[in-house]
Amino acid sequence: MEPTWQGPLLTRRQQLAGIAGGLSMGALPSALWAADGVESLRDLAAQKGILFGSAINAGRGSPINDPAYRAIVARECGVIVPENEMKVYVLGNDPARLNFGPADRIAGFARDSRMKLRGHTLLWNYGKYISPALAETVTKTGAEKWLRSYIAAVAGHFGDQIYSWDVVNETIDPKTGEVRGTVFDKALGFDVFKIAYGAAREHAPKAQRVYNDYMSWEVGNETHRAGVLRLLERFRKENVPVDALGIQSHLGNDGSHSKVQRAEWKRFLDSVTAMGYRLLITEFDINDREMPKDVAQRDAQVASVAKSYLDMMLSYPQLDQFLCWGLWDKHSWLNGFAPRADGLPQRPLPYDDALKPKPLRAAIADALRAAPVRKGIA
Repeated sequence: MEPTWQGPLLTRRQQLAGIAGGLSMGALPSALWAADGVESLRDLAAQKGILFGSAINAGRGSPINDPAYRAIVARECGVIVPENEMKVYVLGNDPARLNFGPADRIAGFARDSRMKLRGHTLLWNYGKYISPALAETVTKTGAEKWLRSYIAAVAGHFGDQIYSWDVVNETIDPKTGEVRGTVFDKALGFDVFKIAYGAAREHAPKAQRVYNDYMSWEVGNETHRAGVLRLLERFRKENVPVDALGIQSHLGNDGSHSKVQRAEWKRFLDSVTAMGYRLLITEFDINDREMPKDVAQRDAQVASVAKSYLDMMLSYPQLDQFLCWGLWDKHSWLNGFAPRADGLPQRPLPYDDALKPKPLRAAIADALRAAPVRKGIA
């Protein structure tokens, strides 16, 4: 089945920014940025037909609440995605009484900032994130009835503002390469995916439908990659309406930066695109736990890893969206999820704790400059 979604439609502002090559920057958040002549990541990406953006949250460390961070996000991003605010453990278990407050704040920020908005996620099919209370509700209601009602409520609430949905997230067990086995797929089997993507198509007909997962290019990801490929193949075989693969790109979380399988990763990407799927980088950051204490050395290594990875990824014209999992080191999830053994904070994102740009930002900019133009989008 050929996907019907043809890529993100850049706003007129984003298209003009890309064509102008940064010569006409529009209303910038600070005189400093306007004076220094540095092109924004948003504009560098737009020149190549790519949407660049970031995850944000609605609470601590949010650009909604922090003016300095807001200026950076407004300058650098053409698209944002909620970090957690659209996940079921925030929205709630009852489709008739969902808590949209935090997500609505982000949606409002996107509208006010003239940014696009991605949705994340309608079905996080991973038992670790399905609470006992939710599992009980799903069992009592019936898995299909609950899932259809929930997707109708969530997708319907945001409507056409969301142009791309992570419909299903992380359903493949990296140890086995098989579907994880949750209250949903135990009840519905493979039909859980037909139901989820079918409901997303019904209630968000204009949105791209994405399968999102964290398989990566390091040694240790072989089983995970193979399982995702089998899933994507079955989607096509059974006409499940999936448009794209979201590649999270949390580099170094599930393997060593020193043990990268470039040839195997390229074969994986080639196999995905040969099936007609588009590609997204959805959650980019770099785990630096195995890198030196010295900040200059560590930042240089992070930038080197990023440039190597992004040069390969952005060489694929099917990849037209690139989102970081935050822009500000100070509030990266990795400091809680994967702390360094030496107790030093991680430095996984383009801006440091003081909101100063790092070598990683320069590496991202260089990779965008080197990327080919996406035909029909830019």
